Amino acid sequence: MTAERRKLDSGTAFSADNQMGVPPLLDHLRNAARDARSKRYVDLFGACAVLSGNRHIAAKAACEVLMRCLDQALGRRPVMFRIGERETSFDENWLLALARALKAGDTPSVTFLLHSQVPKSAHRNLVFLVRSVVESFDQVDNVIGLS
Repeated sequence: MTAERRKLDSGTAFSADNQMGVPPLLDHLRNAARDARSKRYVDLFGACAVLSGNRHIAAKAACEVLMRCLDQALGRRPVMFRIGERETSFDENWLLALARALKAGDTPSVTFLLHSQVPKSAHRNLVFLVRSVVESFDQVDNVIGLS
């Protein structure tokens, strides 16, 4: 696969640079998934439409909206492990692969990953949310005080 051939910088959100060997982005997503469990239902299409134009608010909200709506895109509840857990689930690996492919601009891999798990009607919104999280991860990291 093209995404695996491309080398990512060692200091990215996708590399395992913490003591547990877990990428910071994955811990961030796990934290958002844990928080989203106790919140009410949010429609995927409506959530994308109402994300704020303010970059700081949108950066903070994008990850929460992604994790709250991921079950709608997948058609089932995703398996997300606890923060800091070394083992990763299929859903976590799939989400990280999608994020890596979007960051690298690897359109064939993005297309393959989306078609393998997500109905076509949810592709656009899911890509928007994942791209928002990936692009603003450092910004979100600073705003919420993670890592």
